[in-house]
Amino acid sequence: MNHILSFYSRRDIQNAIIKSCMSREVAVKYGTGGYGKRPDVLQFPGDVLALATAGATSFHISEERWHNPLNLKVGMTKGQLDELRAGWDLLLDIDSNFIEYSKIAGRLLVDALEFHEVRSIGVKFSGRAGLHIMVPFESFPSEVNNQKTKVLFPDGTRAIAKYLKTMIEAPLRDEILSISRIEDITKATGKSVSELTQKNIFDPFKVVDIDPILISSRHLFRSPYSFNEKSGLVSIPLKKDQIKNFKVSQAVHDKVTTDVPFTIDKNQMETEAARLLIQAFDYKQKNKAVEIKKDKPDYTTPEVAIKPNYFPPCITSLLQGVKTDGRKRALFILLNFLHHTGYDKESIRRILHEWNIKNYEQLREGYITGQIEWQGKQKAILPPNCANQSYYTALGVCAPDNLCHKIKNPVQYSTRKIWAEKQHKKKVLKEKKS
Repeated sequence: MNHILSFYSRRDIQNAIIKSCMSREVAVKYGTGGYGKRPDVLQFPGDVLALATAGATSFHISEERWHNPLNLKVGMTKGQLDELRAGWDLLLDIDSNFIEYSKIAGRLLVDALEFHEVRSIGVKFSGRAGLHIMVPFESFPSEVNNQKTKVLFPDGTRAIAKYLKTMIEAPLRDEILSISRIEDITKATGKSVSELTQKNIFDPFKVVDIDPILISSRHLFRSPYSFNEKSGLVSIPLKKDQIKNFKVSQAVHDKVTTDVPFTIDKNQMETEAARLLIQAFDYKQKNKAVEIKKDKPDYTTPEVAIKPNYFPPCITSLLQGVKTDGRKRALFILLNFLHHTGYDKESIRRILHEWNIKNYEQLREGYITGQIEWQGKQKAILPPNCANQSYYTALGVCAPDNLCHKIKNPVQYSTRKIWAEKQHKKKVLKEKKS
């Protein structure tokens, strides 16, 4: 215990912990004796030392930020919590017993966030074998789909976590299997091959997970520069590019420095995570729908690319170039639409090059290439549904024809139009024979 008290006696550690606790609920853990009172707050550096002197071993803070955390009570309704909540940070908790797997997942999550143009990303070692990835509330827009973002907790964090898990699943599987054989994983985990696979395919989330189910109101996580009682290591922040080469030995208390922040300076932020939040909710909405029956052609990617004359009006309009702001949203739509209508990578690259020339201001070719390459490594997702006001309507390309009211997604339009044409030809041929 002497080394814990000595560690929390450091003024730089006290200041770093206090900075992370601002506007958050705090819970103090006392070794094996459990937690102190809730709610609690930390306001001054001396509070850290006073609690450590009284036996505190670690400090835990809420993902949510509150106008006054001390007003929190057990049994509050969602409406009461929404009123008291000032905001929330996106906290992706990478949970694994194997630090090397956590590091792979951490790198991929950072890549996925940067793919969505999120740059304000905090990273820290959990103190045992996991990582915490954080995007601050200031990175999100104040409203989404006419709802205040601050009330979208925990729905917003859950939606983003599930969406990002889908994006990184395939590369996570490949990277884990590149350093570990499935036989070695079974020995290390004590799980059978059937427990580690789904449909005979290795499920990487059986050994490293980003669990959105655990995200709930007043959910806590270990504060930066706080001890982990089981490992004896410190939960230390890392730079994004330090994840790959991180060693747990860096988290030994007498080696810890406070030169890497976990929280981001508010002056560096914009609403850069707007696209991420919108697309996560769009993905959630599409996956709430009833499973598509196998005999329906709507969402089956064709082996031969669908010709442009079967494209819906919105896609045809977008391909003429974006005349106002919205090029990156348009690129996201076109990338996923072209992929799901049978176009290969080189064809997509050519089409998007021609599209970019028509835009009011061209995107960097390197940016487009990066988006194409990233998409090729991920599990493909459909373009946003037609009802998503942040895309087709906002871009001014929603001009429904007589088929649009029958479909929910631009890809569905093309496949349904082809299917309807085939049915018409069959009917004509049948009438001729009769």
